[in-house]
Amino acid sequence: MKTPGVYINELNAFPNSVVGVATAVPAFIGYTPQAEYEGKPYSNVPVRITSFADFQTYFCLPDPPAPQSPVKQYSPQYYLVQQDAQPAKGDYLLINRSYYSVLPNPNTIYYLYNSIRLFYQNGGGTAYIVSVGTYGPPSGKTTNPGDQIVNPNVQLNELLGGLHQLLKEQEPTLYICPEATLLSVADNGTLMESMLLQCTQMQTAMCIFDIIGGNAPDPVLYTEDIETFRNNTGSVGLNYGMAYYPFIGTTIMQNTDIDYTNLFGGDLMQLMPLFNPADDPNPAVAAILANIQNPLSGLTVSQNHYALLMASPTYAQIIKQIVSIASILPPSGAMAGVITTTDNNEGPWQSPANTSIVGAAWLPIQISDIQQMDLNVPVSGKSINAIRFFNGRGILVWGARTLDSNSSDWRYISVRRTVIFLEQSCKLAIQGYVFQPNDSTTWVAVKSMISDFLISIWKAGGLQGARPSDAFSVACGLGTTMTAEDILNGFMNVSVLVAVLRPAEFIVLNFQLKMVASE
Repeated sequence: MKTPGVYINELNAFPNSVVGVATAVPAFIGYTPQAEYEGKPYSNVPVRITSFADFQTYFCLPDPPAPQSPVKQYSPQYYLVQQDAQPAKGDYLLINRSYYSVLPNPNTIYYLYNSIRLFYQNGGGTAYIVSVGTYGPPSGKTTNPGDQIVNPNVQLNELLGGLHQLLKEQEPTLYICPEATLLSVADNGTLMESMLLQCTQMQTAMCIFDIIGGNAPDPVLYTEDIETFRNNTGSVGLNYGMAYYPFIGTTIMQNTDIDYTNLFGGDLMQLMPLFNPADDPNPAVAAILANIQNPLSGLTVSQNHYALLMASPTYAQIIKQIVSIASILPPSGAMAGVITTTDNNEGPWQSPANTSIVGAAWLPIQISDIQQMDLNVPVSGKSINAIRFFNGRGILVWGARTLDSNSSDWRYISVRRTVIFLEQSCKLAIQGYVFQPNDSTTWVAVKSMISDFLISIWKAGGLQGARPSDAFSVACGLGTTMTAEDILNGFMNVSVLVAVLRPAEFIVLNFQLKMVASE
């Protein structure tokens, strides 16, 4: 000091600390209504959002001014094809004593938009959206009754491109691609293997998979869909993947989301014989259809839609059926919300199971205990987590295993996610010691910092053990984790052992008759 006066030195009272990273930040990859904000395109750009309003800002079409009807962000197209007899497969309706198969135009089926809605309905928060494109043009053709939906507009290379964009993002902890089930079986397998490989390389995220065929499983042959899934997931990075089955029937779509423009591609001439048959004319329906064809009437689509619902029981029946079909969604989006809620309430060490799914109304197949046996503990080790209905309790997530179920270390989702959380939290904190002297002062500081963090996790119930010494141990120093050669080469090795909680998946009650004791 060269000038007389009073000087103040501020000294740090506390050492560096480990701050836990976010544990439930899903990254959704798929197709959106649009991908633009303030004139800037956002295709193939990971966008961080914190609410559904943020999603609407970047990826939804703007609504026109009143009194025009709001824009449909998702508008699937369906056709009613008359059959000679009751269809053996697929959805159908009985109209005017004739059977009609309800068949989608596969080019118009997408899942991302409604999966985001389901995610936030189940408690979702921060998420990343990677839009790989907008909706493609409809084909005007339908699938055959009972055929699996394959959307030609959903391209493997586009989804892989969106996945590749996430290599630049460290925050996402879950990878989700709801529209992967709209690919062919071979392309779906390629995408899943790529997602698992990327998770293995980054070690920051897990994948949530849906299973092709889960939207309309055959009561007997559904096991073929399960086997196909297992044969197409490969063998790399299985402990970074989890799968759920079947799809879930939701309440996400309402009668306002589907109207006559979703039928026959909006061709009113094909609606006439259904709503106003020659042998049973309905003057009210005829007048409404005439008003729809006459744009000078001034009525909006919504107003005409409500008028048809009131005037035609057949129209109401068709809309109800199609809303039910369109509301069958892959469970991955809902599970991302369930995991977020579980992490916020407990932590990543709590299994996202034995909990309900908000918005789930019914299941396309009722899985029993016997049927779940091979799903949960298969010979291949690739466990599928069942979503089941229980009387008096409703629809519950009834499984908590990774795809690496034969591994004693990584069998459970909660174990894998807890270790990812601990690894990434400690990794970010230790980065502050890069280029610090590799001496005992630094080693003690690192050990103290990590130990304090693990004590807080142990107190929160994330590690097992009666004492901190039972829950974890941290070692760092010459002669314990490093040699003199390591120090010369600039390596500081830290060894952390943790006792992670494992779920009580099987609870066994032993009952034995007790002999009557003499008085």
